[in-house]
Amino acid sequence: MYGWMGRILRINLTDEKIKWETLPEDLARNYIGGNGLGARILWDELKPGIDPLSPENILVFATGPLNGTLWPTSGRLHVMAKGPLSNAWGEGNSGGHFAPYLKFAGYDAIIFEGAAKKPVYLYIDDGIVELRDAKHLWGKDVWETHEILKKEIREDIRTAAIGQAGENLVRMAAIMIDKYAAVARSGLGAVMGSKKLKAIAVYGTKQINLYNKYRFYEFTYQAQRRLSSHQFSKEVKQYGTEILVDLMNEIARYPTRNFQSGYFEQYEKLSAHLLKEKYRVRDESCYACPLHCKKYNAVKEGKYKGDGGLGLEYETLNAYGGRVGNSDPEAVIYANALSNKYGLDTDDVGGVIGFMMEIYEKGIIDKEFTGGLELKWGDSDLLIKLINMITFREGIGDLMAEGTHRAALKIGGEALYYDMTVKGVDIPAQDGRAQKSMGLSHVTSNRGADHLTSGEFLSEVGWPDAIVERFEKRAKEIYGRSILPEGADRLSPKFKPLMVYDSEHLAALADSMVVCKFSTHWPPVFFFEDLAKAVTYATGYKYSEADMRVIGERIFLLERAFNIREGLSSKDDRLPERFLKEPAQTPPNKGHVVELDEMLSEYYRLRGYNSEGIPSYDRLVKVGLEDVAKYLYDM
Repeated sequence: MYGWMGRILRINLTDEKIKWETLPEDLARNYIGGNGLGARILWDELKPGIDPLSPENILVFATGPLNGTLWPTSGRLHVMAKGPLSNAWGEGNSGGHFAPYLKFAGYDAIIFEGAAKKPVYLYIDDGIVELRDAKHLWGKDVWETHEILKKEIREDIRTAAIGQAGENLVRMAAIMIDKYAAVARSGLGAVMGSKKLKAIAVYGTKQINLYNKYRFYEFTYQAQRRLSSHQFSKEVKQYGTEILVDLMNEIARYPTRNFQSGYFEQYEKLSAHLLKEKYRVRDESCYACPLHCKKYNAVKEGKYKGDGGLGLEYETLNAYGGRVGNSDPEAVIYANALSNKYGLDTDDVGGVIGFMMEIYEKGIIDKEFTGGLELKWGDSDLLIKLINMITFREGIGDLMAEGTHRAALKIGGEALYYDMTVKGVDIPAQDGRAQKSMGLSHVTSNRGADHLTSGEFLSEVGWPDAIVERFEKRAKEIYGRSILPEGADRLSPKFKPLMVYDSEHLAALADSMVVCKFSTHWPPVFFFEDLAKAVTYATGYKYSEADMRVIGERIFLLERAFNIREGLSSKDDRLPERFLKEPAQTPPNKGHVVELDEMLSEYYRLRGYNSEGIPSYDRLVKVGLEDVAKYLYDM
């Protein structure tokens, strides 16, 4: 095969059996790779209703046809399973170098089944594939595990590993790639922990065959230049996602004290400019990426002195900053390093801490409930203590390790109002009252509250030219009118269902290629036609823009069908009441709520969902999911 390596590894951890299978040509062509490949595998092979932390769950690591080439931002990895937080579709995406090296070893994906009787790790080196004893790694953090494997195997090995959070089945556990990059959200680190799979170590030297390498690399060169020269790339290169603290707080979209507000009064202490001046050590890049957005920070003195590591992203600067009322940048850097070591999703950890702080503030729980802890906003020492307690399930940390939604259900009563989750997953660092498309995206996402499943960032930043380029034709086809000015107005609900709907298809494609949304969505450089051309040159299959749109919709609807099969419906497409009833208190969004019902009704119409949130039979057949349609309508 061209583009793909043509092989899938299947690992039965229960029986310790390893085999490889040929990647079916129709599966590759119709689902591309990444989340598309994983969605089809899980739909076909996973029994509905299983416990996500049982041996019956299936864990899929998948690459795409652009991984391992020089296509810009093609270092991403996609991982999928039934998610421990949502009890439904679970997925995570990470940068780094693991995915290209998995392809260099000769594989497009790994499927893990069953559960090992004792801790193991998977070793892959070209033709060598072995399950090895991980007893000496169990109990170690991610950084220790990575360094031990480098000494045992080779210095340039690439790893995917869990820390103590995954071992302890913390439902917010992440899988860490090469120490720092995280397959976060959905709690997939806990799935690895439940399977007693400590790590995967991979190295490879095989060449990826391209159908038309001359046209591909000519186009790739142009693509690299287009991405590097975009107006927003300069700030991304200089500050990474840290720059968003300043930008999001300015538009009151920066969640503060469990979404009581979108404006944090002390945001300047967490600003990108301060972090660069005082704590920046160096920049790093994922494979084949010109943006170098990974920023390495360290604290030079004081009680939080030490290696802060890579990946102090905007989401973490909110989760351990404004979300919990903390303005101490050194505590955030330290908390981020701890999360990398333990293997934690900072969004969900910050979410559950913010939730507990607010219900403590409201008098719903007290010191007797917390074991003597006073849960006060902005207490940086408490933040660190709670991260440790969650990881090791100590005291109140045991309840918090179950995630915000389960904790809220157990406490009950008034606590449920302050549960800022959708489908059991904490809403990330966007206040939907400040950008209406994000309010909608959080409920339509298949993996639970999420901004990257759609990545509708155009109205957030205010790029009218890009909005016209991407949505004008569609708006005139559907509504008979121009998308501007409402499409570029982040506070207007008009056209946002269309923009989210189309962006979800592009995001599904990006996650199947697998490339970073820092090239497809923010900055908005590559669109359907660009991805069609790149994958055509790589694989030899002729894809058009229309083909790409259909494949993106096919993948998205298959994930939706997975959730319906697990019992989810329109009742799960809801935001917390806070966003619907509590108007924003800070300009420029003062007085705004999320007009969810209005947007969701139009979104359902565009998607072809019925009142229960189920895609129509005809829509499923139209995108090539006739077998899925028959199953759903015979349930």
